[in-house]
Amino acid sequence: MLLFTDVHYPAGGGAQVAGVGANAWDQAAPSVERVVWCDDVAPYEPGAFYRRELPALLVLLGAWGERPEVVIVDGHAWLDGRPGLGARLHEATGIDVVGVAKKSFHGGDALPLQRGGSERPLYVSAAGGITAERARVLVASMHGPHRLPTLLKRADRLCRDGVIAGRAPPSGR
Repeated sequence: MLLFTDVHYPAGGGAQVAGVGANAWDQAAPSVERVVWCDDVAPYEPGAFYRRELPALLVLLGAWGERPEVVIVDGHAWLDGRPGLGARLHEATGIDVVGVAKKSFHGGDALPLQRGGSERPLYVSAAGGITAERARVLVASMHGPHRLPTLLKRADRLCRDGVIAGRAPPSGR
């Protein structure tokens, strides 16, 4: 299974984490979805995004049930040869990670990918047993006519609007 992830940080603190599972890269609809809450959220630190996002992703993986083959994160695997979020997640779990970022990291190792006629590329990188070149081909094959593939867009929407069973949504919505 592939696990597409995203994290949202509401104004009141904490993080709402979404996972969208699929059995194929070009799948149009999720096979499974899950939203979890993470209280352990560090402040944002440029160049050390993993300190904020990694604990939330580990909470999601702990609640996911089955071990995914690949985790797709909203961010970079590598930052100019240094480990970014994707490499840190791979190091913590041993799972292959593909990073799909909406913004370039100056001096970054990500490969640009034009999708959906957009002039702004996505930036694809990878950690583990998958190369950045292969990850770029796989992300290019994903379903959806726009810059952001359908399942990544679904993870983004779910982490913002998803309802966690037994928990009231954070204030400000």
